[in-house]
This record gives sequence, C-alpha cells and structure tokens, in this order.
Amino acid sequence: MSGFPSPFSGSDGAIFDTYDEFVPDHLPEPGTFLDGQDLLSQEDHVAFHRLTKQLFEERGVYDMTFGYNLAQLNLDHRHPSAGYRYAEDVDDQRTLHAEFTPTTPFCPQSHTLTVGSFRAWNGLTERHEYDLVRVRVHSMHHRSGEINDELGELEDGYLESGDDTCTTPSEETGKGVTPTDIR
Repeated sequence: MSGFPSPFSGSDGAIFDTYDEFVPDHLPEPGTFLDGQDLLSQEDHVAFHRLTKQLFEERGVYDMTFGYNLAQLNLDHRHPSAGYRYAEDVDDQRTLHAEFTPTTPFCPQSHTLTVGSFRAWNGLTERHEYDLVRVRVHSMHHRSGEINDELGELEDGYLESGDDTCTTPSEETGKGVTPTDIR
C-alpha cells in the first residue's frame, strides 16, 4: 500500500531509523502493560518489528496523520516517545504483549490503530512464533481505560473463537468495529 499524502510526512529518509536498527532513544518507554514481562530489545525487538511492518502493510494498518505504515512510527526521529514496545509474557512465552504509545494523549486514532494492530498480529499468527499478541494503549492516552477494556473484550472473543474479526463496541459510532473497517 502506498503512503497517503500528509503535511506531516517527509520524503527525507534521514528522519527515520532503518528497520534493522535498535535505537532505544527513538522508542517509547515501556508502560504498565509491560511491567514484569520480558521486554524485547536488540535483535529480538528488531526482528518482531520488521515482521510487524510486513503484517501492517498487508492488513492496511496506517497512521493517517503521518501518511505511513504504523510500524514506521517507531523509526521516526520526530516522535521518539511514540510507537510500539513489545514484551514476552513471563508465564507464557507464546504470548506477546504489545503496548502502543501514541504521539499525544488525545490521539484520535488510538482505538482504530490498536484494533487494527490486534487483527494484523492475531489474524496472521502463522507468520510469527506467538499464539496470541495482547495489545493495549499506553495509560498516558486520555481514553486508555475504555480502549483497553475494548481490546480486552476483543482478545477474549478471539481466545474463545479463534477469530480475529470479533467485533467490539465503538463509542464513536455505537456499533461494532467490523472486519471491513480494518482489514
């Protein structure tokens, strides 16, 4: 999928790290969802994030504000405290925790981006080593409680049915987010 034009996206590659680099200064600090888990770093983080780029591309998980695949946010020097961090569950290494930190506490796309991320990772589990990728938005977001409750319900539905297209209620629309909303 080609990028969407945006006044915030740049064509200068110098503002982005590459998908083969682990640059801790350009990654968000892990939040409470990752507390006590085995944080991925170095090559483990790089490998999973490289795969994330592919899965997000395939499933259309794009940040419309910046006009790029959401995985690229982790590489954007302009937003060093935003993006995804990952940790393996200490009790079950087949479960990965993924915490999304948006660029602002009021990011209007946080719900859509995290639901899309959940579906991309869990709808394509044959492409990675995890049986489940649990997704949450960082607590700095003003609606993190609501969004995380919905993500928990989506996760429960997925675990019960094995279907990543389970719907969750959306406060904005009053209807469920469906597979056609996010591939």
